Amino acid sequence: MQDTGKGLLKDLFTLAFLIVIVVIPIRLFVVSPFVVDGESMHPTFENLDYLIVDELRYNFAAPARGEVIVFRYPGNPSIFYIKRIIGLPGETVAINHGLVTITTVAGKSLTLAEPYIVNEDATYTKSVSLNADEYFVMGDNRPNSSDSRIWGVLPRGDIVGRVDLRLLPVSLMGFFPGAATYSMAREATTTATTSPAS
Repeated sequence: MQDTGKGLLKDLFTLAFLIVIVVIPIRLFVVSPFVVDGESMHPTFENLDYLIVDELRYNFAAPARGEVIVFRYPGNPSIFYIKRIIGLPGETVAINHGLVTITTVAGKSLTLAEPYIVNEDATYTKSVSLNADEYFVMGDNRPNSSDSRIWGVLPRGDIVGRVDLRLLPVSLMGFFPGAATYSMAREATTTATTSPAS
């Protein structure tokens, strides 16, 4: 009986050790859970979707256009938002009647096809030039999203990480949900494709 008690104690100690050495550092520095609150990313993400955010990736690679990220709201760092990266540092983002055109650092003009969005008011027009380490982000539900169109550019330092996994709802579980890639369709147009999970 004494041996059983010692074995149980040893197992509990080992489990506690693994939690402290492995689980907690991974949770704090590598990945973190995020629950979607609101409809700003509809139809890609819905309220209460449970996501896993990769906090390590952007230590080794720059955020890319089309990636869905979680970040600290620049107006109040205690609040976390989820949006899609549209404009990259050094670029100019022009929105004309809901159509987004990017002027890249190289001077190329790219008009984005965005099949994942809920169209915004066709009268909306804006142009923003980004400095180094500034990003332009928007929600997919354009009429109902508080994003760079309203509160301005997103500093890189406020980015927490990229959404790499959707766990809930189970029917939509998958890696890189909602990720979009843009490719040249014509000289001045890009098209976007999204993952099947979105």
